[in-house]
Amino acid sequence: MEGNSKKLRRSRHNRVVAGVCGGLAEFFGISSFWFRLLFFILLIPGGLPGIVPYMVLWIVIPRQR
Repeated sequence: MEGNSKKLRRSRHNRVVAGVCGGLAEFFGISSFWFRLLFFILLIPGGLPGIVPYMVLWIVIPRQR
């Protein structure tokens, strides 16, 4: 049952910092640009709205093997 199921993992190849945006992009099948733009926009009002979710995802999403 687990053969073709997608799993959310941090990307090893499509990464700038930790591979969170690349992993989300691969999971949802869209460009990582959109996730990077989202986190950048969340950084503008003082940083925490963008940094906190990114750090949580960095800890929660496992690395790709």
